[in-house]
Amino acid sequence: MRSWKNDLEDAPKDIPLLAVVGPTGVGKTAVGIFLAQKLQGEIVNFDSVQVYKYLNIGTAKPSPEERAMAPHHLIDILEPEEPFHAAAFVTLADKAIEDIGRRGKQPILVGGTGLYLKALLHGLFSVGDVGPIRQRLKERLQKEGLASLYQELQKIDPETAKRLSPSDWVRILRALEVYYATGKTFSTLAREHSFRPQRYPCLKIGLYLPRAQLYVRLDQRVDLMLAQGFLEEVKNILKRGINPASKPLRSIGYRHMIAYLQGKVSLEEAVRLMKRDTRRYAKRQLTWFRADPEVKWFQPTEREKILSLALAFLKQAKS
Repeated sequence: MRSWKNDLEDAPKDIPLLAVVGPTGVGKTAVGIFLAQKLQGEIVNFDSVQVYKYLNIGTAKPSPEERAMAPHHLIDILEPEEPFHAAAFVTLADKAIEDIGRRGKQPILVGGTGLYLKALLHGLFSVGDVGPIRQRLKERLQKEGLASLYQELQKIDPETAKRLSPSDWVRILRALEVYYATGKTFSTLAREHSFRPQRYPCLKIGLYLPRAQLYVRLDQRVDLMLAQGFLEEVKNILKRGINPASKPLRSIGYRHMIAYLQGKVSLEEAVRLMKRDTRRYAKRQLTWFRADPEVKWFQPTEREKILSLALAFLKQAKS
């Protein structure tokens, strides 16, 4: 089991960051590469599933051609059954940012896992030893099922529950264990924690599209994934002996194709649910980032405006 101890708690705070955020499918990869090419930048991924090997099509991972256009970090670094979480991300992102900055390049964060970005900029709050609480919650998960625990979280911490998928058992249990360990909800602690000084100066660039346009684009992207061989990708992952219950294979798309391969749903139904859940995920991401007043919003075609703002921010940050 690899250690995720953060060796860079005192990482230089004078490295300015650009962060391209927004919902899945909105065009973050293309804008990130554009900025990297214009600003001598390198991209640091903060998508929680693109860190895993073999999960390519279903995560909309940057293609080899796209990665050749700008250096990328924190992609394809883990086996699918290795654990990964916000603390691990901060450890690796700190190291990548320090390396990029030391070489005189511009770190550009690109992704949609809002919690990871928040942890990087504000650090992580500690809740002490939650081992016994976690064990009890896992036992309840086996006995009662995830729906029961999600309903419990909706009563205790509706703000956090709204941001989570009802199938995201890892984060649902985490939110419950934080509450039972501290007596405070996850959302309350996160809000209190956000008042701490930022670890890095950061310009957050949010990308959006009109909802109807985004949803059409997401549906089309699912169809394209299937045409590109997404089902075969899932089959090949399972042939490697990887547990279908592992965390990354419970993500959108992978769990739907696995349900089809296990005979639980038809392919047509799996695709319908994948499209539905992708739209819901995009909505949750927008809710998260819209709640952050520091995000500056643009449509993905407004590249020159984005570049102008980035240049002004970097000039001020480095002066």
